[in-house]
Amino acid sequence: MSPFTRRDFLKASLSTTAAAGVAAPLAMRGNAQAADNTRPPNLVFIFSDQMRGMDMGCAGNAQVHTPNMDRLAAQGTRLTHCYANAPVCTPCRGMLLTGNYPLTNKVLANDLPIPEDADSIGKCLQSAGYRTGYVGKWHLDGVPRDRFTPPGPRRQGFDYWAVWNCSHNYNDAFIYRDEPEPIPLEKFEPEAHTDLTLDFINDTDERPFAMFLSWGPPHDPYYMVPERYSSQYDPDSIELRPNVPADADPFNPERPISPRDRELGIKGMVAAYYAHITALDEQLGRIMDALEEKGLADNTILIYTSDHGDMLWSQGMVKKQQPWEESVNIPFLIRWPGHIEAGATSDMLFSVADMSPTLQGLMGVEPGAPMEGRDLSPAFLGEDIPTPDSVFLMDMMPSDEAAAQNLQEWRGIRTARYTYARFRDATPWVLYDNDADPYQLNNLAEDPAHEDLLRDCEAKLQAWLDRTGDAFLSGREHIEALGLAGLWGDRMEALGGARPDWT
Repeated sequence: MSPFTRRDFLKASLSTTAAAGVAAPLAMRGNAQAADNTRPPNLVFIFSDQMRGMDMGCAGNAQVHTPNMDRLAAQGTRLTHCYANAPVCTPCRGMLLTGNYPLTNKVLANDLPIPEDADSIGKCLQSAGYRTGYVGKWHLDGVPRDRFTPPGPRRQGFDYWAVWNCSHNYNDAFIYRDEPEPIPLEKFEPEAHTDLTLDFINDTDERPFAMFLSWGPPHDPYYMVPERYSSQYDPDSIELRPNVPADADPFNPERPISPRDRELGIKGMVAAYYAHITALDEQLGRIMDALEEKGLADNTILIYTSDHGDMLWSQGMVKKQQPWEESVNIPFLIRWPGHIEAGATSDMLFSVADMSPTLQGLMGVEPGAPMEGRDLSPAFLGEDIPTPDSVFLMDMMPSDEAAAQNLQEWRGIRTARYTYARFRDATPWVLYDNDADPYQLNNLAEDPAHEDLLRDCEAKLQAWLDRTGDAFLSGREHIEALGLAGLWGDRMEALGGARPDWT
């Protein structure tokens, strides 16, 4: 079936379902829903925070225990070349919801709020008759980070709401529902978030549903993981990636790490990071089991991904906002039985900016406005279509961890084979042949033998800059041009810094 015919079919199905509302008798609920192949698909979109794409058993890392991620990969398709365009939390979340790059959606840096009038996937699904839900970390409502997001436009189309704007205290966590009183979570945060997600899935409402679940780990603090998971990993047995320098110093003051994490040492931090992933894997298994037990698995698009990765001392660096694979490459597992190939691995280039248009394409939902990301749903459904030859990468405002590590604004691309990034003054920063050099140990940026390759990569980058209207200004200049200076000043004050005089 062509994508246009299929979209019309699903759109008609959605209209019928929405018109029916919740009037179906109780006897028709549950498994009867799943047996109806004319129903639009449900969506369960799960994403963690700061998880690298290479850290799953199915991705080749035998050190980390991920039986349920491996099960999901075996039942669906795993993308090896999925990338965070702007590898830091808030900008990636803005791109995920809108399908647009930061200069369009105005989410350039952490803690800048997404505009209330954004055309988000939540609003589109809600308008199409879906029951929508969001659970977990939001990080799209500005400052303070414990801010209550009331029902209305700031929730971007999500009805069921169990959210905290931003915190990484996994042992003493809270959520807001529809009242401005924080509700304590009485258990490890990802487990409590999964409980709330299962409550949403188990609702007897007859409409198709779309749930976005955002877990906080494996984002640091790494030490904050229950012993039942950390005991599965012996730090002394951890093999570090070959691009972790032998002289990397966990006490380097330029590397922003919490004191308790520093005490773990580098191998201890990696072990704790893996333990967090195993904890998430267990929660993913609970959701997979629940969908199967309710008979919903066959008509539910299930996705596991992340907003960005974590350097974890590769290249001697930590955390994100950097162009190396550990920071930008993220997991992407997708299952939709009978529609998306099972047990497959794809090297198609795919990015966070492409997720919203692709999901809406898969679900037959018309977007609210044009999006800059690409709808690659036909490729997921097995159609032979042209796919991207590069992904646009960037850090528009090198704040927080980037500033602490003396990083500048940069732009770059990832092709199927090469990584290229440069600074504003056109100075090449990195150029890697990832096929010949998978750990990115040999920077070709200043090698005269690769001038032709450098020019080709720069031409691709320039095409992205032109396409997105990116003049590659300084972060401050972009913020001022978009009228965000006041919000940036509020952000800096709220996070304990000095308010810049230009705000």
